[in-house]
Amino acid sequence: MKSAPAPKPARVAAAPAVDQVDASYLESLLGYNARRAALAVIEVFLQRMVPYELRPVDFSVLSLIAHNPGITSRQLCSTLGILPPNLVGIINTMERREIVTRRPHPHDGRAVGLHLSAKGRKLMRDAEHTAADLEAEVATSLSAAEARTLLSLLKKVYQTQHDGAARAPRRVSANQR
Repeated sequence: MKSAPAPKPARVAAAPAVDQVDASYLESLLGYNARRAALAVIEVFLQRMVPYELRPVDFSVLSLIAHNPGITSRQLCSTLGILPPNLVGIINTMERREIVTRRPHPHDGRAVGLHLSAKGRKLMRDAEHTAADLEAEVATSLSAAEARTLLSLLKKVYQTQHDGAARAPRRVSANQR
């Protein structure tokens, strides 16, 4: 018995080619634009912080300690949205580098205040100067008024989100920063 001939494969229409990518929907999203801007700044920030051996989260922690001598771990976690176990490792590393010291809190015997050592103060003076230079470079396409407006609007977004987070807690780990 002879079998029927195999059917011919159907012709598949060629997939359309994309000559011009339409990113208009993504570019209409606040989160997309904020993330793109953050990635552009962070890429340069990471390069510039190599001499100081600082990641963005380290820089943020040290800056808060520099501008708030005696700040507690609890205050750091609350301000930066860092989980306490992650902050412990960060502070321990900073202590080993001899840039942060722990001292008894003057009002709460259970708490410990964090302070920069002389080495830490010098490191942060230099690192904050580098960060200020970087910010000025990144903002060259903005007028001073536009830069102030952008900062104000970004703060409004994350502070509103932070206030809402008090009702619905969500913490991110230091690795996600």
